[in-house]
Formats: sequence, C-alpha cells, structure tokens
Amino acid sequence: MAEQDVPVAGAGTAAHAGRIRAIFRAAQWLPHYRLQWLSSDVVAGVTLAAYGIPVSLAYATLAGLPPQYGIYCYLAGGLFYALFGSSRQLAIGPTSAISMLVGVTVAAMAGGDATRFASIAALTAILIALMCALAWVLRLSSLVNFISETILLGFKAGAALTIALTQLPKLFGVKGGGDAFFERITVLASQLPDTQLAVLAFGAGALALLLAGEKFLPGRPVALFVVVLSIVLLSVTPLRNMGFSVVGALPRGLPAFHFPALRVRDVDGIVPLAFACLLLSYVESVSAARAIAQKNGYEIDARQELLGLGAANLAAGLFQGYPVAGGLSQSSVNDKAGAKTPLALVFASVAIGFCLMFLTGLLTNLPNVVLAAIVLVAVKGLVDFRELSHVWRTSRDEFLVSMVAFAAVLLLGILKGVIFAVLASMLLLIRRAAHPHVAILGRIPGTHQYSDIERHPDNERLAGVLLFRVEASLLYFNVEHVRATVWSAIQASTSPVRLVICDLSNSPTVDLAGARMLAALHAQLLEAGMQLRIVAAHASARDILRAEGLERQVGDFGRFVSADDLIATFLHDADSGASALPGTMHGTPPGAGTLA
Repeated sequence: MAEQDVPVAGAGTAAHAGRIRAIFRAAQWLPHYRLQWLSSDVVAGVTLAAYGIPVSLAYATLAGLPPQYGIYCYLAGGLFYALFGSSRQLAIGPTSAISMLVGVTVAAMAGGDATRFASIAALTAILIALMCALAWVLRLSSLVNFISETILLGFKAGAALTIALTQLPKLFGVKGGGDAFFERITVLASQLPDTQLAVLAFGAGALALLLAGEKFLPGRPVALFVVVLSIVLLSVTPLRNMGFSVVGALPRGLPAFHFPALRVRDVDGIVPLAFACLLLSYVESVSAARAIAQKNGYEIDARQELLGLGAANLAAGLFQGYPVAGGLSQSSVNDKAGAKTPLALVFASVAIGFCLMFLTGLLTNLPNVVLAAIVLVAVKGLVDFRELSHVWRTSRDEFLVSMVAFAAVLLLGILKGVIFAVLASMLLLIRRAAHPHVAILGRIPGTHQYSDIERHPDNERLAGVLLFRVEASLLYFNVEHVRATVWSAIQASTSPVRLVICDLSNSPTVDLAGARMLAALHAQLLEAGMQLRIVAAHASARDILRAEGLERQVGDFGRFVSADDLIATFLHDADSGASALPGTMHGTPPGAGTLA
C-alpha cells in the first residue's frame, strides 16, 4: 500500500475533539489556565456578585417579576456563558432595556397571572436560545451589523427615558400608572401632590450616593453598600413605618430546574418578543465584548458569541429566569476587578449561590425606592450625550434618523421601537445602496488626475467630455438611479457632450442588471451622437461586461485603458476633425477580446 494511503491512527478522533473544543470554549482555555490567575478571578467574581445582586434585584422588578428572578439570571446565565463564550471578561445578566421590554410585553399576555408571567418570561429566554443556535448554524453573526449605530443611539435614549419614567413613581412614593409614555407622565403629574416626602428624601439620598460612587469609586460595588445601608436604616429606625414599601421575604435556596409550560395562544406574542430581545441582547453583548477585548488586546468570535448567549439564555429560562445579555457596565466591573478568564463568572455564580442559600433573609427590609434609584443610575448610561452631540456636528441626516428612533420608542413602546429600529436600519441601508453617489469628475489643475467636481469646484471641466464614477457596486437595485443621474448630468452640461466615460474603479461588483444598463446607456448615447467608454473596471466586473458583449460595443476596457488616455485621444481627434475614438463605432475595437 502506498504511504499516502495508510490511514493515520486517531485522525478522526482528533478532528472530533477539535470540533468539540471549537464549540466548548472552556475546553480551550481551561487546560492552559495559570494558577497565578486564580486569585484575580476569585476577586473579580466576588466583586461582580456584589455588583450584580442589587442590580439584578432592581432589574427583576423592572421586568415585573419577583426580585429573586434577577439573581437567578445572574447565577445561571454567567455559569453557562463561561462554557461557550469567547470573551474573557464579558459579564452576563439581566439588562435594563431587556427587562423593560419583557415587563411591558409579558404583562399584556399574562393577564395578571403571576405564574403565567414567569412562565412566559422563561419561555422567551428559551426561544432566544433556540434562535441563537439557529443563527449559529446558519452563520448569521453578521446580523449585528444590520442595526445602525445611529439608530441604536436614539433607541437607547428613548428606552432610558421610558425606563426612568416607570421608576419615578417609586421615587416619589406614589402608585403611578398608565401604559403609554405620555399617559404615564400625565398620571404621575396628577399624583405628585400625594408625594411621600420621606420616601423621596430617602431615594434622593440613595441617588446621590450611587452617583458619587460612580464618579469617585468606578467599578466598586457601591450599589451593594447603598442596599446594606438602606436595610440597616429601615431595620433599626422608625422609617419602616413612614410609608416605605419593601422587597419582603425572598425564598431561600438555589433556583429549581423547571421547563415552563407553553400555551399555543402565547406563541404569537412570544416570537416577536424573543426576536426583539435577541437583537438587543446580541448587539449589546457583542459591542460590550469587543470593547473589553480591544482594551485587553485580544479578539472575540462574533459567531461563537451566539452560542455563549444562547447557552446563557437557555440556562436562565430553565432555572426560573428571563432573557439575559452581556452589558458594558457589568463587564467593566468584572474587567476592572481583574478578571483574567471566564472562570470569574463561575466564582460570581458560586458567590451568588451562597447568598441565595444563606443570606436572602437579610433583604426583607430592602426598600423599593432604593431599587428604583439603582435603575435610574443604571439607565443614565444609555443616553450618550457626547455621541449625540458628535452625530449632530458630523451629519444632520444621521442625527435626524437617531431622533426618529428615539421618538418611535416613546410613541410606540420598546417592543415596537425595537422592531421599528431594525426596519429603519434596513430601509436606511437599502436607500443608501439604491441611491449611491455618482461623482462627475473633472481634471485636477496641472495634473492628469481627476476628482469629484461637486467637492472640488476648481477642477477643470473638459469640453465635450463627461467623466463619471459610481461610488458603489453597480447592482440591480441602483442601476436606474445611476442611469438617470448620468443622463441628467449630460443634459445639464454647458457644452455638447460627445464622449461619456464610466469609471468603475469604486464598483467592485457589477451584476447582470448593471451590465445591461451600461449596454442600454451605450445604445441611448449612440442614438444621440455620443460615445460611451468604460475604464478601471475590476476583473470580475470585466468578465461579466465581456460576457454581455459590452467590449464589442464600446471598445476595449482592459486594465491598460485609462480615462486620461481616452480624453487625450478624444481631444486630439476633435482638433483634427476626426469623428470617433479609435476602437469605437467604426471597425473592430482594438484589444476587443483580449483578456486583461
């Protein structure tokens, strides 16, 4: 038997093991774990737990669920993300936007049934996990690029105001109410005379401490200190009898494995909710993971993040939680605390589990106004005034798009606002692709180079010549715009045009419709006594243009043909009285059929 035919022992097993390691990222980093990292990961895990417990309590109430459900999310989500995720410092848990999205959407579906509410929230997380797995199989990780950052900027600002408005009644010690954003404002304004001053003062104090901690002690678990301080104050002072609502007794112990029951009539509501949560969570997670990875000098795998996020949501759904995501604030806490590997998430889950088993009784007197203050401080980060100001200075059109997304969230609600943001991003992408800039070029004075006359009005306009460049691929959905723009430029020319040159240097792709449009444009120009030439086409574009017979019609457009040469030939022929360029309209085009 030939040597190359001898099977290599264990090759199939090694390949299988490699595939498993590619899926289970823990199998990649755990064998190379350094003992000196252990203390850093332990400290980071405990610090993350100290940060995450009060925040998750607050987010669970925002989602309309009992406070412990938020802790369950942190415990289960982080533990399972550590097995699959590609980020070393990303922290997984409930986030403000997703919590609000779940709260307002599920409330309408549950009909006041708390058990049903929890089941639908858990089912949403499980469905997100299934969607993540499907997206991983289909390699759809690029979907994160389909939501414009500008639109996301406006969406986050609208979500922040919406979330803040739901927490203000707790801050004032009133009931609140209403469904729509402006209805909530009206209800809150009508209840302001009933403000409980003790609750308001307590909440304002909590806000001041949280904001001071954010400024002077970034990355420290200041929220935990505020929670402990508020519990002590309500436990040892008469404040308990001054109208404060408290969290109450939380169940002791770890979350139980439970597969929530599914009712067919809930499917129509759960699917769009899960899709919206997936988009939000994936965009937020990948953005946070990339920011942290860039800071620490490594790359994440966006496709692998689908598995990590899916595993985290599956665990959250099966262990009495609701949808989770990676957030920049909690990940920054983890990073600043010194996390070296995802093992920090495991230690955070262990610390949270310890608290659930032995310390839940201490949270009984935690005032809800403190949770409201935690949410208000957290959502403050969703409004990026610096970036909004930058967008305003850079592009008024982009700023307008951002404000449309902002208004959509306020007027339509968060769920419809997410869907609107996605549709708006897609429409914006389609509009830009369908209306590419067509630059009319002029010669840069004193050179043989050409640039956009619109941007450089001092460029030389060449009598009888129109040189244009399409600033995008020439595809079926933009060919009509390109043709119409070129024809309008010809009609607007101050001198009769005899030569039209199409520069395809910025068009990496030309499809069949693009080639046929150029053929039709050639025929239209020929009928009007003008010539069309093509220059600087990419190799793949030249192939399809030749296949459509363009080279036989317009002349050679190989890589040695330049716009400057064509213009020089045209001007020479014009001076000598010739009627055509070499290789066009008369005889066989030189170079036609020559592959370049």
